[in-house]
Amino acid sequence: MRISKGFKMRDLCGVNIVTPSGLEQANFNKMMTLNETAAFLWESIKESDFNEDTLADLLCSEYEVSRETAMADAVKLINDWREAGVLED
Repeated sequence: MRISKGFKMRDLCGVNIVTPSGLEQANFNKMMTLNETAAFLWESIKESDFNEDTLADLLCSEYEVSRETAMADAVKLINDWREAGVLED
């Protein structure tokens, strides 16, 4: 899967916000904020294919977290991003 074209993460007064960059994606109900960890993952995979394992590997390499916790967090984040409509398969 990939992040859908047209979505960008922007810093707005110290808050990471994902917004559509074109009018065709402008559904402001789908705007979302990312915490520091989610923003790190977004930046790490924004232009590449990824899956749950990719995100879990990144979490384990960047933070002191067990593989089990990293995988659970990766699955939840992907589900959240999918629900927000920012992923394509």
